[in-house]
Amino acid sequence: MLCNALVIGGMVAANAAWAGDLPKNDDVQSTGKLTILSPMNYAPFEFVGEDGKPAGLDIELAQAMADELGVNLDIVVTPFQTMFPSIAAGRGKIAWSTFTVTGERLKIVDFVSFLKSGIVLITPADKVSKFKSKDDVCGAKIAVHGGSSADFAVDKLSADCKAAGKPDIQKALYPEQKDTIQAVLAGRADGRLDDTTAAIYYVDHSNNTMAVAPGEYFPLPLGVAVPKNDKQTAEMMQKAFQHLIDNGTYLKILDKYKMGPAAVTHSEVITSADQLPQ
Repeated sequence: MLCNALVIGGMVAANAAWAGDLPKNDDVQSTGKLTILSPMNYAPFEFVGEDGKPAGLDIELAQAMADELGVNLDIVVTPFQTMFPSIAAGRGKIAWSTFTVTGERLKIVDFVSFLKSGIVLITPADKVSKFKSKDDVCGAKIAVHGGSSADFAVDKLSADCKAAGKPDIQKALYPEQKDTIQAVLAGRADGRLDDTTAAIYYVDHSNNTMAVAPGEYFPLPLGVAVPKNDKQTAEMMQKAFQHLIDNGTYLKILDKYKMGPAAVTHSEVITSADQLPQ
């Protein structure tokens, strides 16, 4: 599905002067569009608003970037699990979501960082006291979105539990993020793992029914994915992100979604696991 969204001609024209200062890859140069792959089902980052239009932190950042490049924004709605294979197969140049940058993923794609985050446990507020330390997740039934960073994190945590002589985590795998939320609300899971950034949003909008348990697992950069060794696209994205950071647009958008704690001061191109925190 191709969604031509958030095309604001006046803003594109107003920012045309900036466009000459920022590099464009061949695709953007030839089409006059910044085309991104997005799952559009991961609030508060990318989702369909009540008005039926694309919304979210990632979408606003992408629109701001398109404006600064002097082009329009096109969103190709792509299932989360197929985003990396699509980029690797040449069916897109930019997969835009809040991807946790991991060594395993770096075997398939490169990343351009724009946020920082870890993994946290979200539980009903009246049950959060059961999880006083990171070890208390052992033996619990935890819901995760299949293929997400939380999916891989729960496997690592469960292995740590087993190594410490404690019960394995019972992983409940769901196809979409909303399904993990419903599982916790319905009592089918004790909690769910998600990025710190997403957790901030959900707890804030839960009317005090949900809470984040103490501790953060596996803090890593978050980024957009680009084809492996595509230096032209990676440079375009890094310089455009850095421009939005430097001119204040980036933080203004993050603050709107209460994501200031996840902000970075420098965007980086990440091509190797050696660049990740050890």
